[in-house]
Amino acid sequence: MEPHNVKTADDLRTLIQQRDLKQIKVGLYDLDGVMAGKYMSREKFLSALDGGFGFCDVVFGWDVGDKLYDNTKLTGWQKGYADAQVRIIPESCRELPLEGNMILLQGEVTGRLEGLCPRALLRRVCERAAGMGFDAMAGIEYEFLVADESNESLLSRSYQDIKPLGRGAFGYSVLRNSVNTEFYHGLIQLCEAMNMPLEGFHEETGPGQLEAALGVEKALLAADNAALFKTFAKVMAQKQGRTASFMAKWHQDYSGQGGHIHISLKNAAGNNAFFDPAQPGNISRTMRHFIGGLQQLMPQIACLAAPTINSFRRLVPGYWAPTTALWGIDNRTVSLRAIPGSNKSQRVEYRLPGADCNPYLALASALAAGLHGIEHEIEPDEAISGNGYLLDVPPERRLPRSLWEAAQTLKQSAVARDWLGNDFVDHFAATREWEEREFQRHVTDWELNRYFEII
Repeated sequence: MEPHNVKTADDLRTLIQQRDLKQIKVGLYDLDGVMAGKYMSREKFLSALDGGFGFCDVVFGWDVGDKLYDNTKLTGWQKGYADAQVRIIPESCRELPLEGNMILLQGEVTGRLEGLCPRALLRRVCERAAGMGFDAMAGIEYEFLVADESNESLLSRSYQDIKPLGRGAFGYSVLRNSVNTEFYHGLIQLCEAMNMPLEGFHEETGPGQLEAALGVEKALLAADNAALFKTFAKVMAQKQGRTASFMAKWHQDYSGQGGHIHISLKNAAGNNAFFDPAQPGNISRTMRHFIGGLQQLMPQIACLAAPTINSFRRLVPGYWAPTTALWGIDNRTVSLRAIPGSNKSQRVEYRLPGADCNPYLALASALAAGLHGIEHEIEPDEAISGNGYLLDVPPERRLPRSLWEAAQTLKQSAVARDWLGNDFVDHFAATREWEEREFQRHVTDWELNRYFEII
């Protein structure tokens, strides 16, 4: 029995017995897309496989620095930080090649906090799509920085004067990927061993910036692969004495780092519901309405694609990131790129998400918006054929310009509440408000350099 063949609890028991595993690693993803987890003894794990296990709900009650939120209702001191119930997902079993014969299992929160669990949220959206007759498909690609030094080295300099793995802007460079084979080959092999193969992997146009495209899968599996890719790319880099960063914008002089999502829908017959060769760009009526829904709702769900303070540093004109809710056919200057293709390849590329987003939440919100468009037959604006950065757009096509604004827009969205749930919308918006408040407490280097002496 191999991890990728595990489908049931009995399969998992067989694998554990065959490998004589004494410990199993279990993890789940929080709202920021960070994996929390632990090793469990064989006995405890097998018991949890049947009845689930408890995990302190603080994982939904603190920020990325483990600082407790003071503005949430479902978690907090007032709730006593009780356990959340977690079910183990047998079919999520993965090889952990960096840890010998260790395996990894993902969990999903159930019960009172299920509404906050990112994976459960995407699963429910996919189930609702299935009820409409669609199977959601997705492929996610990441741009990310590799620094050729340890995190400890970077931290000692407060992440200043970073030494990238390679210098200058050298997009698609064969020279770079042929020199830096330890990292390239290591990550390719790691992804293959963990059953999340890369469809493409190359240098991006910035020092130390790489782009990895994960293969197309059913939406839930695609998000699993994306979340695990981010986690274990960092693990492998650190084991090599390097650091991988998925910040949306690590330096003001270079392009930001996207986490673009390619989406399509299969109908009941297994055909691509977005493909109609009789229409311009092969864009079917279903695809057009999906684009219409996502275009209309993009400002309302923006903070799920741009969830950090730093996200909004990336969303500036001329740096390969969208600034408005526009769409076009094979146009990379807009948020929604309709990609003409065949029954197999016709799709929409959602270009708003940064590499810093939680893939479960970005994908769930995009699907929800697009499916809402299909339900209500929302027509998109006319496709943009030129430079989308140069256009003056109406207020309803402008994206929020700060995390605080994006959180307020999410809270006011009736569609987000319908598809994602009141518990999630209220809690997630509160966590983004917290993040903005934390940022406002700090004095930046820019402010010191600009004002300290002169003002």
